[in-house]
Amino acid sequence: MSKVVISTSSFDIHNNPFIQRMIKAGVAVITNPHKRKLSEEEIIALLNEDTVGLLAGIEPLTERVFASAHSLKVISRCGTGLDSVDLAAAKRHNIAVSNTPEAPAQAVAELTLGLMLTTLRQISQTDRMLRSGEWPRMQGHLLAAQSVGIIGMGHIGRRVARLCQAFEATVIAHDPFLQQTLQDVTLMPLEQLLTEADIISLHLPYSADTHHLLNENAFSRMKTGAIVINAARGGLVDEIALYDALASGHLGGAALDVFEQEPYHGPLLKCDNITLTSHIGSLAKESRHRMEIEAADNLLRELVNIGLMDEK
Repeated sequence: MSKVVISTSSFDIHNNPFIQRMIKAGVAVITNPHKRKLSEEEIIALLNEDTVGLLAGIEPLTERVFASAHSLKVISRCGTGLDSVDLAAAKRHNIAVSNTPEAPAQAVAELTLGLMLTTLRQISQTDRMLRSGEWPRMQGHLLAAQSVGIIGMGHIGRRVARLCQAFEATVIAHDPFLQQTLQDVTLMPLEQLLTEADIISLHLPYSADTHHLLNENAFSRMKTGAIVINAARGGLVDEIALYDALASGHLGGAALDVFEQEPYHGPLLKCDNITLTSHIGSLAKESRHRMEIEAADNLLRELVNIGLMDEK
């Protein structure tokens, strides 16, 4: 009997027609028993030697994982990023890899907009102060008055740009792979964007080339009072340098949904001028449902293509 593993921390198998089709065909579907991100050792143990397909979360899928999973033929990532997958190793082991780049885009874009508004109007700080018995009357800023710099104009970046334009903000962008982009969005070099933007929002993949893209040098180039938003990948930001820029008052605020190590326990927890969320970018019910459906569809299609499932 074929075995498929679903390693995401949660997954609605009962309302997923593609998973149900696999089950009816006799495929054993195994879910994540820990209900959290798996370590390398845990995913190795879960895959074992008899798993043919993996519906993946954000656990590390390394050469060591693939070498131990002798029967694995298909990985379908439930989400956008593939930085947790060693794609070169997957190719060497003849493992097909897919993702769902469009499904979570609106959810992440809307969270990004929420983080911008929360930071500009100091909503989190006001809430904390009110609960401690104060009645703060802090003056914030309008999104309409800001120049928003978007780094990465892919599925999510484009949506963020449109949402910001709806608020009448000026939008500038950097994307080395584009020559032109949305109407009324000005493309420019990264160095120029860092100096001109009031808000800088990251929407690009993580790789060795983008590791700590926002570092001490980048923060020093930003305007005094600038705001940094990261709902993309944790490794894009040097968190220690960000802490220093916030603590010194050079940056006016920040909001992070992703971190280099998750769960996060670092020094940014001490900052009052940052909003932190627990990697919830795609966790809107509607987007999550679409993401799970598309990921399961991708998995089933590839299993059919390689002859491990019948077409009907």
